[in-house]
Amino acid sequence: MGLFKQDFFIGNRRRLRELFVGTAPILVTANGLLQRTGDINYPFTQDANFWYLSGLDIPDSMLLLYKDKEYVIIPEVNEYSDTFNGGVNKDKIKEQSGIDTILEGKEGDKLIDAILKKSRHVASLAPPKPYLSTYGMYTNPSRAALIRRIRNTAPHIEILDLNEHLTTMRFVKQSPEVEAIKNAVGITAKTLSNVHKRHYDYEYELEADITRRFRISGAVGHAYDPIVASGKNATILHYADNNCKINDGALILADVGAQYDHYGADITRTWSQSKATPRQQAVLSAVNDSVEYCLSELRAGVVYWDVMQDLRRYVGEKLRELGLVKTIDEESVSRYYPHSSHYLGLNTHDVGDYRAPLLAGVVLTIEPGIYIKEESIGVRIEEDVLITEDGYENLSANLPREL
Repeated sequence: MGLFKQDFFIGNRRRLRELFVGTAPILVTANGLLQRTGDINYPFTQDANFWYLSGLDIPDSMLLLYKDKEYVIIPEVNEYSDTFNGGVNKDKIKEQSGIDTILEGKEGDKLIDAILKKSRHVASLAPPKPYLSTYGMYTNPSRAALIRRIRNTAPHIEILDLNEHLTTMRFVKQSPEVEAIKNAVGITAKTLSNVHKRHYDYEYELEADITRRFRISGAVGHAYDPIVASGKNATILHYADNNCKINDGALILADVGAQYDHYGADITRTWSQSKATPRQQAVLSAVNDSVEYCLSELRAGVVYWDVMQDLRRYVGEKLRELGLVKTIDEESVSRYYPHSSHYLGLNTHDVGDYRAPLLAGVVLTIEPGIYIKEESIGVRIEEDVLITEDGYENLSANLPREL
């Protein structure tokens, strides 16, 4: 069962009921499978909120909390799923989730419909937009499908959104969550430390070695698509091809994170397989100084947004020292440092209020970078940090940053 026992999920459901003070039924859906091609699906990733409340990785299942009862509704078992996917073990569902009533298919649908028709409100999770134009990607349609079903079954019902409640709950990590993140960070740091000592001719060779080391170290794989970029590719923030030759003298940027029991790391290091040039050293030194400056501001009570703005100004000073900008303004700095940092947890870019004071138990990243396309130099250093009662703990501190 790993780090997360049923008490974790029982406690999360109890906390949700305490935050959501109404008497309306709570209905939350899992993600569904997405077609890759023909009858082949993409690897399944569970909806983070659904897993946080249930501990289940079953596609198209649902969680229903009504009065003092709790139910898991699973899809109707058919011959195909039983033969090809191994079916569903209800005893394991009970053991993991702490929920004793498991309903299948039509039996669960009948209960949901009956409850919806006699309720004035239902609490669920508002769906995202079908298409996120900024990122150029479609979203999982499961939440939207559930909302349509609710409206078709009970047109009169008012739907209440639980997203704010789950964001509040997930903001501060509990002990098993911190342990899982530390394990993910430890595997990632150990892997990067090992590959740093080896020579690779192509980016994909380095990526393959990182993947192998993640798996043999106990991770289920990558928490997100790995970025292994050399030379000018390192100036592309989310470079994903990972297939170019690593030329002599080029810097290598590896932005990777192992996933351990649903929680991920997110660490970046930049290095050279040959002697770095003075200019490369100067850029890395500027980024490293920026990391140290940002870490010095972290503690419970400060606002993450304010820390990020201070970091941007500091990086701006470094850009001026490097001769890249003359004035420190948003446009000039963003040309060479166009991103920010983020919270870390079940999602790589985890939920949390960026304008709220930090609390002990929050996990976040610090990742300044400088990207000079005209010089084919891209440098990013990313640390994973736990906020504590008396400051912070840099979870990735054991991994050196030097070229």
